[in-house]
Amino acid sequence: MTSQLLALCVDAFDPLRLARFWAGVLGWELREDSHAGVTLLPTDDTGFRVRFVRTEECKTVQNHMHFDLTSRSPADQRQTVAKALALGARHVDVGQRPEEPHVVLADPEGNEFCVIESGNDFLAACGLVGALACDGSQEVGYFWSEALGWPLVWDQDQETAIRSPNGGPKITWGGPPLRPKTGKYRLHFDIAPAADADQQAEVERLVSLGATPVDIGQGEVSWVVLADPDGHEFCVLPPPA
Repeated sequence: MTSQLLALCVDAFDPLRLARFWAGVLGWELREDSHAGVTLLPTDDTGFRVRFVRTEECKTVQNHMHFDLTSRSPADQRQTVAKALALGARHVDVGQRPEEPHVVLADPEGNEFCVIESGNDFLAACGLVGALACDGSQEVGYFWSEALGWPLVWDQDQETAIRSPNGGPKITWGGPPLRPKTGKYRLHFDIAPAADADQQAEVERLVSLGATPVDIGQGEVSWVVLADPDGHEFCVLPPPA
């Protein structure tokens, strides 16, 4: 039994504004939902949605996850950067060296993302969303490979990456040193077991793989909040109807 990655959820002070920005950058379909959130539906081979949910907390620290967007040529990279800036992005410094060929930007609420240079071999087979790059250990890469049933496509020098058998973006973890955790993360995964599976049995399996139950003030809800071996929160939803 494995879980399906349903969505990357992003805390947002203004979910609709942020969703419109990313819809413009990615060319995905925007759909408002009934839970004070906005969802982007992929129009490519990305196998999960991006959902923006309202929060009253402003962003204060660098995110532990960010998108790496690919480029087909230097001109394509410049065009993606220009489009993002026109939609409300800005350049940010996260410690990158001047000679590095990728461009680091932040969306209108400060969420970092990178526009990767053309000719990047690691992301050559990926679409526009080449990777979801995460701060995390080798152990957590192994955990998510088992949790989702996605094979490892990179495992070297404590850096790991997985990718769905159906294609789409890679999810990568950069290994040590890890940034200290300061409160609840602004980005998290929503996952769910298969339609014919049991939610509690899947929670127990994930715990056996190294997850731990956590309380982030969720109260009485239909989903279960866990943390992976690095302490990153995620939600296990009931199986789809």
